[in-house]
Amino acid sequence: MQASRWNMRTATRAIQDPRHYQIATLSLLLAYGLLFLDFDMDAARATLILATALSTQALCSRISGLPRFDPKSAFISGLSLCLLLRTNSPEIALAAAAAAVASKFIFRWHGKHIFNPTNFGLVVAIGLTGEAWVSPGQWGSAAFFAFLMACIGGLVIRRAARSDVTYAFVSAYVAILAARALWLGDPIWIPVHQLQNGAFLLFAFFMISDPKTTPDSRPGRILFAILVALGAGFVQFGLFRTNGLLWSLALFALGVPLIDRILPGGRYHWNRTGFSPRPLNDGASNEKEFGHRKPLPV
Repeated sequence: MQASRWNMRTATRAIQDPRHYQIATLSLLLAYGLLFLDFDMDAARATLILATALSTQALCSRISGLPRFDPKSAFISGLSLCLLLRTNSPEIALAAAAAAVASKFIFRWHGKHIFNPTNFGLVVAIGLTGEAWVSPGQWGSAAFFAFLMACIGGLVIRRAARSDVTYAFVSAYVAILAARALWLGDPIWIPVHQLQNGAFLLFAFFMISDPKTTPDSRPGRILFAILVALGAGFVQFGLFRTNGLLWSLALFALGVPLIDRILPGGRYHWNRTGFSPRPLNDGASNEKEFGHRKPLPV
């Protein structure tokens, strides 16, 4: 009976954890791209990126004194990098994967990592090397529509997590593109085309909505999403630079601690039903900074 209850609790936690759905969605998309689409990525490179992400997670978990190795977050980061990051240098790709996962343990504030790992790895690879770029993810209309439906399904599953960030960001960014098209007198199909790429879907549904890096309160998350959309529009159309979404998210992620202080809220936990009423300074997390051997409360 006790074993049956334990198995039931384990199954319930697995269902409640949205990362399992994310891993399944990204894995299917990567497999489809490798097998049927002209992805500028081979299976060997993808395997190395995933192995590097998981190895970095295991090493950092050991150094920081975590009680167990949890591969899910690192696996999601590795899959996202396989789909987005392009470079002719395998060393840069592996370094980006290592930097992405290590950033969760190094750059932290009150039990939360500051940067979305995938976004951090991409920004570091692009900004520091000049030999990396982001694939626009043009997979054809059928693959794009299928991935869009999978992302929307993920929002339904993650209704207790951070779907409000995605809604707010998409609404704000669509409004920016539409307003610009109206200002310039462009036909409406131009902003529609700008939204029809896989990189935008990955950003909106998997990166900016990361529960461990977004503000704790709903008003804070909506403010954060709007700021990221405005920043991306400024970089893209004001500075005429590519990858505005990535740069904007990295910049405004630094302001999340301030937003949490001004607009406090409950802390999110992956393996619980959603939010925790604990105060913000309890440091609750399943990952922590280097140099503290005592595991943080979870």
